Amino acid sequence: MNNIHPTVIIEGDVELGDNNEILPYSILIGPLKIGNNNIIGPHVVIGSPGQDTRNPRYDSSDCYIEIGSNNIIREFTAVQKPCYKDITKIGDNVFLMQSVHIPHDAVIHDNVVITPMCVLAGITTILNGANIAMHTSIHQYSVVGQFSMIGMGSALTKNVKPFTIYVNGKPPRVNHYAIEKFGFTEYTEEINAYVLTGVAPKSDKILSITEEFDQLHTNSKRPLYCNSKS
Repeated sequence: MNNIHPTVIIEGDVELGDNNEILPYSILIGPLKIGNNNIIGPHVVIGSPGQDTRNPRYDSSDCYIEIGSNNIIREFTAVQKPCYKDITKIGDNVFLMQSVHIPHDAVIHDNVVITPMCVLAGITTILNGANIAMHTSIHQYSVVGQFSMIGMGSALTKNVKPFTIYVNGKPPRVNHYAIEKFGFTEYTEEINAYVLTGVAPKSDKILSITEEFDQLHTNSKRPLYCNSKS
């Protein structure tokens, strides 16, 4: 059973799991699939067309959004339909705070935190465990690596490697907070070498993370922040 406020508007093919709470004045437009135990709203809009300057009035009626389980999507957040790919997707255990913009064709992996007033441009990918601080703006096609942290007010124009802290105007450094929080302490030396000097990790656990990022980074055709004046 779901708890849906009477002011909520649900339009089209919307599939809801169980134990979701949809708060006042939120709008859900299908095709849309939502899992279990989510808190959405108030004043959240999920399913509006992507904001695409090439085709601002495109037909989004068959464009699909999928949202997993155990997410919190706070007030005034927007999640928009894809324009170029098959899906806009949010995973599990994601926390989108007030007034976050999730654009067309974005993919947000599990355990991501995006704090208030952050704006993602189209076709961005935010990988597992990343934390995006307030007022960050992210360029189209960008990839933010697993367990990374982006400082307040950053304007990302390049990709960010896993386990990295990036703050505008400063060289990337190691996100030791995430190393401890997500249980990677035994790999600290290996992660340090990867983030700071680009040495490829040797352990399968860390290598699987960096290989996933490297593939997405290559496909994005975006440049990469590294430990230099780039």
